[in-house]
Amino acid sequence: MNTNWLDYTLLTLVIIGAINWGLIGFFRFDLVAFLFGDMSWLTRIIYALVGIGGLYLLSLFGRIRSVGES
Repeated sequence: MNTNWLDYTLLTLVIIGAINWGLIGFFRFDLVAFLFGDMSWLTRIIYALVGIGGLYLLSLFGRIRSVGES
């Protein structure tokens, strides 16, 4: 699997999740729940993918540091 593809895909997903959290914080508007239903199976899958993507992207810190040291 191409790591760059995975990095960019998950980064996009996490950015979308961050925008959704911003909407919740500023306007009390949950875009994901609005589009897919309040805690429907699809909404829960989207939330889970954003969470998994965030956890995976923690590894980005180590990879950025190792590139900077090279």
